[in-house]
Amino acid sequence: MLPLPRPASGSFFNPQAQVRRLPLGDGQYALVIDDALAEPEALVNWVDDHVFEPAEDNAYPGQLMLAPPPLTESLDGLFMQKVRGALGGRRTVERYARFSLVTQPPQALRPCQWLCHRDRVAADPGRVLFAASVLYLFPDPRLGGTRFFRPRCSAAELERLLADAQELDGPAFQARYGIAPGYMGAGNAYFECTAEVAAAWNRLVFYDGAVFHSAVIERPDLLSEDARQGRLTLNGFYACTRALA
Repeated sequence: MLPLPRPASGSFFNPQAQVRRLPLGDGQYALVIDDALAEPEALVNWVDDHVFEPAEDNAYPGQLMLAPPPLTESLDGLFMQKVRGALGGRRTVERYARFSLVTQPPQALRPCQWLCHRDRVAADPGRVLFAASVLYLFPDPRLGGTRFFRPRCSAAELERLLADAQELDGPAFQARYGIAPGYMGAGNAYFECTAEVAAAWNRLVFYDGAVFHSAVIERPDLLSEDARQGRLTLNGFYACTRALA
């Protein structure tokens, strides 16, 4: 892996960037930062010189590449300084970041990819927060931002739906639940959309990973394996202890 050039300012992220809150419903918020990176074009140039790998053991519908440690540490520093407390976190105990490219056509998706998802759910959510972030590194807003959802069904029905999405094949899942194959839209009989963050170049969004969410893929014909043309994002994940009540 080629060394990642550090910006002339010394910081990967813009220290002057402002944070705004977006309500997600049920007392949850996303934290949105525009102009997040100091030199986003340089980062995309660096990514373009590297090779992504298929997400074979991951539900992500595309290709992944681990972010280099200096960038991960800088992203975690931004999370710690501007976001963690606002999401209810106290101390970060684990974090990692990766670059992602959505590449799969709708007809190639598995049933679990037809639905919105949660990144991780803590066994004790009162004590552990699993936060996440997505940084949009593409200029074409038609490639889509991020939607957030709440379940319309009971907890038992939700558990069965998510289990069947992992275990059933496409025709069996569609027959049982009436959900058509393809990327998640603006809602269905089982999930209600509560908020949407539009994609914008160099926009960074933080949120509680236990909130159901999904990429907005309404133009799958625009997806590409080319990092300069496709839906390139930098995704961060942070396991934190909860702030004391």
